[in-house]
Amino acid sequence: MTTSTIRTSVVPFVLDARGTGVAQHLSAEGDAGHEFDTDAYPAFGGKDEAPSPLFYALGALTSCNQVTAALVAKDLGITLGEFIFRIQGDLDTAVLVNGDEGNSNFDKVAVAATVQTDADQATFETFVSEVERRCPVTQLFVRSGLEFVNEWTNAELTR
Repeated sequence: MTTSTIRTSVVPFVLDARGTGVAQHLSAEGDAGHEFDTDAYPAFGGKDEAPSPLFYALGALTSCNQVTAALVAKDLGITLGEFIFRIQGDLDTAVLVNGDEGNSNFDKVAVAATVQTDADQATFETFVSEVERRCPVTQLFVRSGLEFVNEWTNAELTR
């Protein structure tokens, strides 16, 4: 494939951002015109008037997993119900705040997900594996080299 070939499967995600200090206002390009704000804790120079970009990164992980799960479930013929996520990212701030040598990434991110499904255990294990493989945000974390823990529980589907 040459660089001039247009792949119809590629969707651009574009944000415009403007800010002062450590706070930003961001606008997603597109018809819906979604907007959101970021800030930081006072220890990082912010006023804590909006979520930290790190919370958005972790929130992107939960929501992208859920979107990907819906796509995978459709492929596997699984019915899904409610999702419950708890995600923890452990960040050593020495590089970010003090300028120490090292990597400013999270040291560890742990995903605990409970999802209601009608899948048997073998199908659920395939489902979880495929969600991890196909989720773009999960792959950003996994490929960054941090310790990534991904534990999913299959809960009984209530109708």
